[in-house]
Amino acid sequence: MTSDLILRVVLLTDYNTRVVVFGTVMLGIAGGVIGVFLLLRRRALLADAVSHAALPGIAGAFLVMVAFGADGRSLPGLLLGALIAGLLGMACVSVIDRYTHLSEDAALGIVLSVFFGFGIALLGVIQKMRGASAAGLASFIFGKTASMLRSDAILIGVSAVAIVVVAVFLFKELRLATFDPAFGASDGWPVGVLDLVLMGLVVGVTVLGMQAVGVILVIAVLIVPPAAARFWTDDLARTTVIAGTIGALGGYIGTSISALAPRLPAGAVIVTVMGVGFVVSLMFGTSRGLVHVARERHRLLMRIREQNLLRALFECEEAGAAVNTDRQMSYLGNARSYTGAELGRALARAERDALIRRDERGAWAFTNAGLARAARFTRNHRLWETYLLEYADSAPSQVDYGADFIEHVLGEELVAELERVVEREGRRVPESVHTLKREPT
Repeated sequence: MTSDLILRVVLLTDYNTRVVVFGTVMLGIAGGVIGVFLLLRRRALLADAVSHAALPGIAGAFLVMVAFGADGRSLPGLLLGALIAGLLGMACVSVIDRYTHLSEDAALGIVLSVFFGFGIALLGVIQKMRGASAAGLASFIFGKTASMLRSDAILIGVSAVAIVVVAVFLFKELRLATFDPAFGASDGWPVGVLDLVLMGLVVGVTVLGMQAVGVILVIAVLIVPPAAARFWTDDLARTTVIAGTIGALGGYIGTSISALAPRLPAGAVIVTVMGVGFVVSLMFGTSRGLVHVARERHRLLMRIREQNLLRALFECEEAGAAVNTDRQMSYLGNARSYTGAELGRALARAERDALIRRDERGAWAFTNAGLARAARFTRNHRLWETYLLEYADSAPSQVDYGADFIEHVLGEELVAELERVVEREGRRVPESVHTLKREPT
Protein backbone atom coordinates (compact mmCIF):
# COMPACT_ATOMS: atom_id res chain seq x y z
CA MET A 1 0.00 0.00 0.00
CA THR A 2 1.70 3.18 -1.19
CA SER A 3 1.16 6.76 -0.10
CA ASP A 4 0.03 7.56 -3.64
CA LEU A 5 -2.79 4.99 -3.39
CA ILE A 6 -3.87 6.35 0.01
CA LEU A 7 -3.89 9.89 -1.34
CA ARG A 8 -5.95 8.89 -4.37
CA VAL A 9 -8.53 7.19 -2.18
CA VAL A 10 -8.74 10.01 0.39
CA LEU A 11 -9.06 12.69 -2.31
CA LEU A 12 -11.54 10.57 -4.29
CA THR A 13 -9.43 10.70 -7.42
CA ASP A 14 -10.73 7.41 -8.83
CA TYR A 15 -14.14 7.52 -10.49
CA ASN A 16 -15.44 4.27 -8.97
CA THR A 17 -14.42 5.39 -5.47
CA ARG A 18 -16.31 8.65 -5.91
CA VAL A 19 -19.44 6.80 -7.00
CA VAL A 20 -19.38 4.36 -4.10
CA VAL A 21 -18.53 7.02 -1.51
CA PHE A 22 -21.38 9.22 -2.72
CA GLY A 23 -23.87 6.38 -2.38
CA THR A 24 -22.69 5.23 1.06
CA VAL A 25 -22.41 8.76 2.46
CA MET A 26 -25.95 9.64 1.38
CA LEU A 27 -27.19 6.37 2.82
CA GLY A 28 -25.39 7.08 6.11
CA ILE A 29 -26.95 10.54 6.39
CA ALA A 30 -30.47 9.27 5.72
CA GLY A 31 -30.03 6.32 8.08
CA GLY A 32 -28.69 8.51 10.88
CA VAL A 33 -31.48 11.10 10.58
CA ILE A 34 -34.37 8.63 10.43
CA GLY A 35 -32.77 6.28 12.94
CA VAL A 36 -32.98 8.95 15.66
CA PHE A 37 -36.78 8.85 15.68
CA LEU A 38 -36.79 5.07 15.35
CA LEU A 39 -34.46 4.71 18.34
CA LEU A 40 -36.42 7.14 20.49
CA ARG A 41 -39.65 5.31 19.68
CA ARG A 42 -38.00 2.10 20.96
CA ARG A 43 -38.56 0.35 17.65
CA ALA A 44 -35.00 -0.50 16.71
CA LEU A 45 -35.78 -4.13 15.89
CA LEU A 46 -38.49 -3.08 13.44
CA ALA A 47 -35.79 -2.11 10.93
CA ASP A 48 -34.27 -5.58 11.23
CA ALA A 49 -37.63 -7.23 10.59
CA VAL A 50 -38.31 -4.95 7.62
CA SER A 51 -34.90 -5.64 6.06
CA HIS A 52 -35.37 -9.40 6.31
CA ALA A 53 -38.92 -9.11 5.07
CA ALA A 54 -37.69 -7.27 1.97
CA LEU A 55 -35.70 -10.24 0.68
CA PRO A 56 -38.70 -12.11 -0.83
CA GLY A 57 -39.71 -8.84 -2.47
CA ILE A 58 -36.38 -8.73 -4.30
CA ALA A 59 -36.70 -12.31 -5.45
CA GLY A 60 -40.34 -11.81 -6.43
CA ALA A 61 -39.51 -8.64 -8.40
CA PHE A 62 -36.81 -10.55 -10.29
CA LEU A 63 -39.25 -13.30 -11.23
CA VAL A 64 -41.89 -10.80 -12.35
CA MET A 65 -39.44 -8.81 -14.48
CA VAL A 66 -38.04 -11.97 -16.10
CA ALA A 67 -41.57 -13.23 -16.79
CA PHE A 68 -42.36 -10.00 -18.69
CA GLY A 69 -39.10 -10.13 -20.65
CA ALA A 70 -37.40 -7.28 -18.79
CA ASP A 71 -33.95 -7.25 -17.21
CA GLY A 72 -34.40 -9.06 -13.91
CA ARG A 73 -31.39 -7.33 -12.40
CA SER A 74 -32.73 -3.79 -12.83
CA LEU A 75 -32.05 -2.08 -9.50
CA PRO A 76 -35.14 0.20 -9.49
CA GLY A 77 -37.38 -2.83 -10.07
CA LEU A 78 -35.65 -4.87 -7.37
CA LEU A 79 -35.84 -2.02 -4.88
CA LEU A 80 -39.51 -1.49 -5.68
CA GLY A 81 -40.16 -5.14 -4.90
CA ALA A 82 -38.17 -4.83 -1.69
CA LEU A 83 -40.17 -1.74 -0.75
CA ILE A 84 -43.50 -3.50 -1.27
CA ALA A 85 -42.38 -6.55 0.70
CA GLY A 86 -40.96 -4.36 3.48
CA LEU A 87 -44.22 -2.45 3.82
CA LEU A 88 -46.11 -5.73 3.83
CA GLY A 89 -43.84 -7.06 6.57
CA MET A 90 -44.35 -3.92 8.63
CA ALA A 91 -48.12 -4.24 8.18
CA CYS A 92 -47.96 -7.86 9.35
CA VAL A 93 -46.09 -6.82 12.49
CA SER A 94 -48.72 -4.16 13.21
CA VAL A 95 -51.64 -6.56 12.65
CA ILE A 96 -50.14 -9.31 14.82
CA ASP A 97 -49.33 -6.86 17.59
CA ARG A 98 -52.76 -5.18 17.54
CA TYR A 99 -55.17 -8.05 16.97
CA THR A 100 -53.52 -10.92 18.84
CA HIS A 101 -52.29 -11.50 22.36
CA LEU A 102 -48.69 -11.74 21.17
CA SER A 103 -46.20 -9.05 22.10
CA GLU A 104 -44.46 -6.84 19.55
CA ASP A 105 -41.14 -8.66 19.88
CA ALA A 106 -42.89 -11.96 19.13
CA ALA A 107 -44.51 -10.38 16.06
CA LEU A 108 -41.12 -9.10 14.91
CA GLY A 109 -39.57 -12.53 15.33
CA ILE A 110 -42.36 -14.22 13.37
CA VAL A 111 -42.26 -11.79 10.46
CA LEU A 112 -38.44 -11.69 10.35
CA SER A 113 -38.00 -15.45 10.24
CA VAL A 114 -40.93 -16.37 7.98
CA PHE A 115 -40.31 -13.67 5.36
CA PHE A 116 -36.56 -14.28 5.33
CA GLY A 117 -37.07 -18.01 4.99
CA PHE A 118 -39.49 -17.45 2.11
CA GLY A 119 -36.95 -15.16 0.45
CA ILE A 120 -34.19 -17.76 0.73
CA ALA A 121 -36.53 -20.35 -0.81
CA LEU A 122 -37.28 -18.05 -3.76
CA LEU A 123 -33.54 -17.41 -4.25
CA GLY A 124 -33.05 -21.18 -4.44
CA VAL A 125 -35.67 -21.38 -7.18
CA ILE A 126 -34.05 -18.51 -9.10
CA GLN A 127 -30.60 -20.08 -9.00
CA LYS A 128 -31.99 -23.15 -10.76
CA MET A 129 -33.53 -21.11 -13.57
CA ARG A 130 -31.78 -21.11 -16.92
CA GLY A 131 -29.42 -18.16 -17.23
CA ALA A 132 -30.15 -16.99 -13.71
CA SER A 133 -26.99 -18.24 -12.04
CA ALA A 134 -25.39 -14.81 -12.51
CA ALA A 135 -28.40 -12.90 -11.25
CA GLY A 136 -26.41 -11.90 -8.15
CA LEU A 137 -29.48 -11.58 -5.95
CA ALA A 138 -27.74 -13.40 -3.12
CA SER A 139 -25.41 -10.41 -2.82
CA PHE A 140 -28.29 -8.44 -1.31
CA ILE A 141 -27.91 -10.57 1.81
CA PHE A 142 -24.44 -9.18 2.53
CA GLY A 143 -24.42 -6.15 0.23
CA LYS A 144 -22.46 -5.36 -2.90
CA THR A 145 -21.06 -1.90 -2.30
CA ALA A 146 -17.98 -2.23 -4.49
CA SER A 147 -20.04 -3.04 -7.58
CA MET A 148 -22.28 0.00 -7.23
CA LEU A 149 -22.87 1.75 -10.55
CA ARG A 150 -23.31 5.45 -11.18
CA SER A 151 -27.03 4.99 -11.77
CA ASP A 152 -27.30 3.04 -8.51
CA ALA A 153 -25.50 5.77 -6.57
CA ILE A 154 -27.72 8.48 -8.09
CA LEU A 155 -30.84 6.50 -7.21
CA ILE A 156 -29.65 6.07 -3.61
CA GLY A 157 -28.62 9.73 -3.39
CA VAL A 158 -31.87 11.14 -4.73
CA SER A 159 -33.95 8.84 -2.55
CA ALA A 160 -31.86 9.67 0.52
CA VAL A 161 -32.27 13.41 -0.10
CA ALA A 162 -36.03 12.97 -0.44
CA ILE A 163 -36.17 11.02 2.83
CA VAL A 164 -34.16 13.65 4.70
CA VAL A 165 -36.25 16.49 3.26
CA VAL A 166 -39.46 14.81 4.44
CA ALA A 167 -37.93 14.29 7.91
CA VAL A 168 -36.85 17.95 8.12
CA PHE A 169 -40.21 19.22 6.86
CA LEU A 170 -42.08 17.11 9.45
CA PHE A 171 -39.47 17.54 12.19
CA LYS A 172 -41.76 19.20 14.76
CA GLU A 173 -44.59 16.78 14.05
CA LEU A 174 -42.31 13.74 14.30
CA ARG A 175 -40.88 15.10 17.55
CA LEU A 176 -44.36 15.41 18.99
CA ALA A 177 -45.31 11.89 17.89
CA THR A 178 -42.05 10.56 19.33
CA PHE A 179 -42.08 12.12 22.79
CA ASP A 180 -45.77 12.63 23.61
CA PRO A 181 -48.11 10.85 21.18
CA ALA A 182 -50.96 10.89 23.71
CA PHE A 183 -50.87 14.68 23.95
CA GLY A 184 -50.58 14.98 20.18
CA ALA A 185 -53.63 12.79 19.65
CA SER A 186 -55.65 14.71 22.26
CA ASP A 187 -54.66 17.99 20.56
CA GLY A 188 -55.95 16.77 17.20
CA TRP A 189 -52.67 15.80 15.51
CA PRO A 190 -52.77 12.76 13.19
CA VAL A 191 -50.35 10.74 15.29
CA GLY A 192 -51.28 7.52 13.54
CA VAL A 193 -50.52 9.02 10.13
CA LEU A 194 -47.22 10.42 11.38
CA ASP A 195 -46.31 7.01 12.71
CA LEU A 196 -47.02 5.46 9.32
CA VAL A 197 -44.93 8.16 7.63
CA LEU A 198 -42.02 7.41 9.95
CA MET A 199 -42.30 3.70 9.31
CA GLY A 200 -42.44 4.38 5.58
CA LEU A 201 -39.21 6.41 5.82
CA VAL A 202 -37.61 3.58 7.77
CA VAL A 203 -38.61 1.12 5.08
CA GLY A 204 -37.18 3.45 2.45
CA VAL A 205 -33.79 3.68 4.18
CA THR A 206 -33.81 -0.06 4.75
CA VAL A 207 -34.42 -0.80 1.10
CA LEU A 208 -31.69 1.62 0.01
CA GLY A 209 -29.26 0.14 2.51
CA MET A 210 -29.65 -3.37 1.17
CA GLN A 211 -27.68 -2.37 -1.93
CA ALA A 212 -24.76 -1.13 0.16
CA VAL A 213 -24.53 -3.22 3.33
CA GLY A 214 -27.06 -6.00 2.78
CA VAL A 215 -30.13 -7.34 4.53
CA ILE A 216 -28.31 -8.48 7.64
CA LEU A 217 -26.27 -5.34 8.38
CA VAL A 218 -28.65 -2.60 7.29
CA ILE A 219 -30.05 -2.24 10.80
CA ALA A 220 -26.65 -0.92 11.89
CA VAL A 221 -26.99 2.06 9.54
CA LEU A 222 -30.27 3.00 11.23
CA ILE A 223 -29.35 2.32 14.86
CA VAL A 224 -25.61 2.76 15.45
CA PRO A 225 -25.25 6.45 14.38
CA PRO A 226 -28.22 7.73 16.45
CA ALA A 227 -27.19 5.57 19.40
CA ALA A 228 -23.72 7.13 19.24
CA ALA A 229 -25.17 10.63 18.89
CA ARG A 230 -27.15 10.22 22.10
CA PHE A 231 -23.89 10.33 24.08
CA TRP A 232 -23.08 13.85 22.83
CA THR A 233 -26.25 15.87 23.43
CA ASP A 234 -29.81 15.81 24.77
CA ASP A 235 -31.16 18.19 22.13
CA LEU A 236 -33.14 16.39 19.40
CA ALA A 237 -32.04 18.67 16.55
CA ARG A 238 -28.38 18.35 17.50
CA THR A 239 -28.75 14.61 17.95
CA THR A 240 -30.16 14.36 14.43
CA VAL A 241 -27.31 16.39 12.95
CA ILE A 242 -24.65 14.40 14.83
CA ALA A 243 -26.26 11.08 13.85
CA GLY A 244 -26.28 12.09 10.20
CA THR A 245 -22.64 13.18 10.47
CA ILE A 246 -21.59 9.88 12.07
CA GLY A 247 -23.47 7.98 9.37
CA ALA A 248 -21.76 10.00 6.64
CA LEU A 249 -18.31 9.53 8.17
CA GLY A 250 -18.95 5.81 8.55
CA GLY A 251 -19.81 5.58 4.85
CA TYR A 252 -16.81 7.64 3.74
CA ILE A 253 -14.19 6.04 6.00
CA GLY A 254 -15.53 2.51 5.57
CA THR A 255 -15.60 2.80 1.79
CA SER A 256 -12.08 4.28 1.77
CA ILE A 257 -10.70 1.43 3.89
CA SER A 258 -12.38 -1.10 1.62
CA ALA A 259 -10.84 0.61 -1.42
CA LEU A 260 -7.39 0.36 0.16
CA ALA A 261 -7.94 -3.29 1.11
CA PRO A 262 -10.09 -4.81 -1.68
CA ARG A 263 -10.39 -8.14 0.13
CA LEU A 264 -12.42 -6.53 2.90
CA PRO A 265 -16.17 -6.36 2.13
CA ALA A 266 -17.19 -2.72 2.06
CA GLY A 267 -20.54 -3.18 3.81
CA ALA A 268 -18.98 -4.94 6.79
CA VAL A 269 -16.21 -2.35 7.02
CA ILE A 270 -18.74 0.52 6.95
CA VAL A 271 -20.67 -1.02 9.83
CA THR A 272 -17.44 -1.68 11.74
CA VAL A 273 -16.37 1.95 11.37
CA MET A 274 -19.77 3.05 12.69
CA GLY A 275 -19.24 0.67 15.60
CA VAL A 276 -15.91 2.33 16.34
CA GLY A 277 -17.70 5.68 16.31
CA PHE A 278 -20.17 4.29 18.82
CA VAL A 279 -17.39 3.12 21.15
CA VAL A 280 -15.66 6.52 20.94
CA SER A 281 -18.98 8.24 21.72
CA LEU A 282 -19.65 5.83 24.58
CA MET A 283 -16.30 6.70 26.15
CA PHE A 284 -15.92 10.42 25.41
CA GLY A 285 -19.41 11.79 24.69
CA THR A 286 -19.98 15.15 26.36
CA SER A 287 -23.49 14.32 27.57
CA ARG A 288 -23.57 10.65 28.57
CA GLY A 289 -20.07 9.38 27.84
CA LEU A 290 -18.48 7.24 30.53
CA VAL A 291 -15.58 9.66 31.03
CA HIS A 292 -17.98 12.60 31.33
CA VAL A 293 -20.25 10.72 33.77
CA ALA A 294 -17.27 9.68 35.90
CA ARG A 295 -16.00 13.27 35.97
CA GLU A 296 -19.42 14.64 36.94
CA ARG A 297 -19.80 12.04 39.69
CA HIS A 298 -16.38 12.98 41.05
CA ARG A 299 -17.32 16.67 41.01
CA LEU A 300 -20.59 15.90 42.80
CA LEU A 301 -18.76 13.86 45.43
CA MET A 302 -16.26 16.68 45.99
CA ARG A 303 -19.10 19.20 46.24
CA ILE A 304 -20.94 17.07 48.81
CA ARG A 305 -17.77 16.61 50.86
CA GLU A 306 -17.12 20.35 50.78
CA GLN A 307 -20.67 21.12 51.94
CA ASN A 308 -20.46 18.57 54.74
CA LEU A 309 -17.10 19.90 55.95
CA LEU A 310 -18.14 23.57 55.89
CA ARG A 311 -21.40 22.81 57.64
CA ALA A 312 -19.57 20.78 60.27
CA LEU A 313 -17.11 23.63 60.85
CA PHE A 314 -20.03 26.06 61.14
CA GLU A 315 -21.72 23.83 63.72
CA CYS A 316 -18.39 23.49 65.49
CA GLU A 317 -18.26 27.28 65.87
CA GLU A 318 -21.84 27.27 67.16
CA ALA A 319 -21.02 24.58 69.73
CA GLY A 320 -17.98 26.51 70.94
CA ALA A 321 -15.66 23.62 70.10
CA ALA A 322 -13.33 25.66 67.91
CA VAL A 323 -11.18 26.95 70.77
CA ASN A 324 -8.24 24.80 69.74
CA THR A 325 -7.22 22.30 67.11
CA ASP A 326 -7.65 19.18 69.23
CA ARG A 327 -11.24 19.91 70.24
CA GLN A 328 -12.07 21.03 66.72
CA MET A 329 -10.67 17.89 65.09
CA SER A 330 -12.44 15.70 67.65
CA TYR A 331 -15.75 17.46 66.97
CA LEU A 332 -15.36 17.14 63.18
CA GLY A 333 -14.44 13.48 63.39
CA ASN A 334 -17.47 12.66 65.54
CA ALA A 335 -19.87 14.86 63.55
CA ARG A 336 -19.18 13.33 60.15
CA SER A 337 -17.51 10.04 61.07
CA TYR A 338 -14.37 11.12 59.24
CA THR A 339 -11.27 9.00 59.45
CA GLY A 340 -8.10 10.90 60.16
CA ALA A 341 -6.92 10.66 56.55
CA GLU A 342 -10.31 11.69 55.10
CA LEU A 343 -10.56 14.69 57.40
CA GLY A 344 -7.02 15.75 56.57
CA ARG A 345 -7.69 15.59 52.82
CA ALA A 346 -10.96 17.49 53.16
CA LEU A 347 -9.35 20.26 55.21
CA ALA A 348 -6.42 20.51 52.80
CA ARG A 349 -8.77 20.81 49.84
CA ALA A 350 -10.84 23.51 51.55
CA GLU A 351 -7.66 25.42 52.44
CA ARG A 352 -6.44 25.15 48.86
CA ASP A 353 -9.78 26.59 47.68
CA ALA A 354 -9.34 29.54 50.10
CA LEU A 355 -12.40 28.58 52.15
CA ILE A 356 -10.62 28.07 55.51
CA ARG A 357 -7.37 29.18 57.13
CA ARG A 358 -5.42 28.74 60.34
CA ASP A 359 -6.08 31.36 63.02
CA GLU A 360 -3.74 32.60 65.73
CA ARG A 361 -4.72 29.67 67.97
CA GLY A 362 -3.84 27.12 65.29
CA ALA A 363 -7.51 26.17 64.80
CA TRP A 364 -9.30 26.26 61.48
CA ALA A 365 -11.26 29.45 60.76
CA PHE A 366 -13.38 30.57 57.83
CA THR A 367 -12.33 33.00 55.17
CA ASN A 368 -14.98 35.45 53.99
CA ALA A 369 -15.83 33.20 51.03
CA GLY A 370 -15.89 30.09 53.20
CA LEU A 371 -18.09 31.76 55.79
CA ALA A 372 -20.61 32.76 53.13
CA ARG A 373 -20.78 29.24 51.77
CA ALA A 374 -20.97 27.63 55.19
CA ALA A 375 -23.80 29.91 56.29
CA ARG A 376 -25.74 29.22 53.11
CA PHE A 377 -25.21 25.43 53.27
CA THR A 378 -26.22 25.28 56.94
CA ARG A 379 -29.33 27.39 56.42
CA ASN A 380 -30.45 25.40 53.39
CA HIS A 381 -29.88 22.08 55.08
CA ARG A 382 -31.76 22.99 58.22
CA LEU A 383 -34.72 24.34 56.29
CA TRP A 384 -34.81 21.33 53.99
CA GLU A 385 -34.48 18.93 56.90
CA THR A 386 -37.35 20.66 58.70
CA TYR A 387 -39.51 20.59 55.59
CA LEU A 388 -38.99 16.86 55.10
CA LEU A 389 -39.75 16.10 58.74
CA GLU A 390 -42.69 18.50 59.20
CA TYR A 391 -44.37 18.48 55.79
CA ALA A 392 -43.21 15.40 53.87
CA ASP A 393 -43.48 12.86 56.71
CA SER A 394 -39.99 11.58 56.04
CA ALA A 395 -38.24 9.41 58.59
CA PRO A 396 -35.31 11.15 60.31
CA SER A 397 -32.91 8.57 58.87
CA GLN A 398 -34.10 9.37 55.33
CA VAL A 399 -33.60 13.14 55.49
CA ASP A 400 -31.51 14.36 52.60
CA TYR A 401 -28.09 15.71 53.56
CA GLY A 402 -27.40 17.17 50.13
CA ALA A 403 -29.87 20.06 50.30
CA ASP A 404 -29.64 22.42 47.34
CA PHE A 405 -30.72 26.07 47.29
CA ILE A 406 -33.99 26.01 49.18
CA GLU A 407 -35.34 29.05 47.33
CA HIS A 408 -35.36 27.03 44.11
CA VAL A 409 -37.59 24.35 45.64
CA LEU A 410 -40.03 26.03 48.03
CA GLY A 411 -41.90 29.31 48.00
CA GLU A 412 -41.07 32.37 50.14
CA GLU A 413 -43.98 31.91 52.53
CA LEU A 414 -43.10 28.30 53.26
CA VAL A 415 -39.41 29.20 53.71
CA ALA A 416 -40.40 31.85 56.29
CA GLU A 417 -42.58 29.32 58.11
CA LEU A 418 -39.71 26.81 58.14
CA GLU A 419 -37.38 29.43 59.60
CA ARG A 420 -39.84 30.04 62.44
CA VAL A 421 -40.08 26.30 63.12
CA VAL A 422 -36.30 25.94 63.24
CA GLU A 423 -35.96 28.91 65.62
CA ARG A 424 -38.66 27.47 67.93
CA GLU A 425 -36.56 24.30 68.11
CA GLY A 426 -33.65 26.38 69.40
CA ARG A 427 -31.52 26.12 66.28
CA ARG A 428 -30.20 29.22 64.57
CA VAL A 429 -30.88 29.87 60.88
CA PRO A 430 -27.87 31.82 59.55
CA GLU A 431 -28.98 34.50 57.14
CA SER A 432 -25.73 36.12 56.10
CA VAL A 433 -21.99 36.02 56.55
CA HIS A 434 -22.34 38.45 59.48
CA THR A 435 -23.51 35.59 61.75
CA LEU A 436 -19.88 34.67 62.44
CA LYS A 437 -16.77 36.72 62.97
CA ARG A 438 -15.04 37.65 59.72
CA GLU A 439 -11.36 37.20 59.04
CA PRO A 440 -9.24 40.33 59.45
CA THR A 441 -9.09 42.59 56.42
